[in-house]
Amino acid sequence: MSNLQAKNYRSFPTLTNTDVDLLRAAVSLEVIQSFTLIHDDIMDDDNLRRGVPAVHNEYDTSTAILAGDTLYSSAFEIMAETGGEPKNALAAMRRLSSTCTKICEGQALDIDFETRTDLLPDEYLEMVELKTAVLYGASAAIPAELLGADDDVVEAMYQYGIETGQAFQIQDDVLDLTVPSEELGKQRGSDLVENKETLITLHARQQGVDVDGLLDTDIVDNVTEREIDDAVAKLEAVGSIEHARETAEQLTERGKDRLAVLPDNEARGLLKDVADYLIDRGY
Repeated sequence: MSNLQAKNYRSFPTLTNTDVDLLRAAVSLEVIQSFTLIHDDIMDDDNLRRGVPAVHNEYDTSTAILAGDTLYSSAFEIMAETGGEPKNALAAMRRLSSTCTKICEGQALDIDFETRTDLLPDEYLEMVELKTAVLYGASAAIPAELLGADDDVVEAMYQYGIETGQAFQIQDDVLDLTVPSEELGKQRGSDLVENKETLITLHARQQGVDVDGLLDTDIVDNVTEREIDDAVAKLEAVGSIEHARETAEQLTERGKDRLAVLPDNEARGLLKDVADYLIDRGY
């Protein structure tokens, strides 16, 4: 499990309190992230995670389920040791719990969407918020809660995480089509092969593209680079990939605007840099 590589882009607000161990809060949230990735790989039947074997592939499905469950419970034990004031610690624990619930709701929507072709962009963004962005929101808001920040600061940090988290996922959808497989650590175009709706495919459908006919296989290992190139060319021709990029940029700017509640210092600047990195990254 030590080789499990997650997407470690969790940020914390520019607030200080020497009596609160924010590192433990960070570890707790990363443990939750690992739990969700292990179970997500099982449900998606993905054999690789960032270029290394998924836990269920390296061991077996039963072991992977138990590993995920253990990480889930361990995260709450770790969060309980942050040393915050009781009311602040309780608020953080409640947010951690509700975040896990929302992630499961988002995963359920993601699975349901695989069989739908009438999906609306707003439904997709809701799914992304629940499955992915809520963990970014919690990662930004929980430190503020533990430090006893005002409600408006906590909410602003949460929305910063939500909007930058949505942007991250949309950029991930773009990278799935535009970055070579060896850099992705998985087969390029896997979302298309697995019939996963994204903002890209939703926009393409609205432009009259036969998204379901872009690839003629439903097995990831059988798709060729030439087929993916042809599919990407059709999506680019109608502006669908650019539409996704622009949406991610808009969400990022909205997220950065939320940081106005924080002191104008180097730490706030770093949070803006993190937001930019999430959509500027190459893989």
